[in-house]
Amino acid sequence: MEKFFKVSVRDVQIECIKGDITSQPDIDVIVNAANKHLAPGGGVAGAIHRKAGPLLYQECKKYAPINTGQAVMTGGYNLPNPHIIHTVGPVYSEEEQPEEKLAACFKNSLTLADSKGLKSIAFPAISTGIFGYPVEEAAEVSIKAVIETIPELRSIKKIRFVLFDEGSYLVFSTKIKEAYERESRT
Repeated sequence: MEKFFKVSVRDVQIECIKGDITSQPDIDVIVNAANKHLAPGGGVAGAIHRKAGPLLYQECKKYAPINTGQAVMTGGYNLPNPHIIHTVGPVYSEEEQPEEKLAACFKNSLTLADSKGLKSIAFPAISTGIFGYPVEEAAEVSIKAVIETIPELRSIKKIRFVLFDEGSYLVFSTKIKEAYERESRT
């Protein structure tokens, strides 16, 4: 059974589910935790490239390389989503200010999706895999960046965090609940 949690912040629904980022048919754009060359790899990037098919990488080559925090959009190919946003998260042990770079991934992805008039977006736990960002800290930074960006959004009405494992789901859903409670008091 898929785990699911949601809150609403300024008429934007923020959801948290335990599931597979490549299986979100009700979402306009999913976000790929990409490498600088936008190449197939392991983790989220590998899963997205495998399911989307080889034409995705052909399109990605036109945009690569990109910098940490930058976001670019491609088609979704064989995914159930019409679009993919690719963003490069920080390698935790190598960045001087990893929190700023991680926040930029979320802010730039949301702004790009919103500029295209999209209504829904799904994020994985960017940088928490091989890039080594501690999940608790990543959840805090990610959710704060999303909530700070919501007032600027015009078309996005649903933001979903899709977490692959139980531990990450529990951390993200708890952090969303805490952020929602703080936001509700202001």
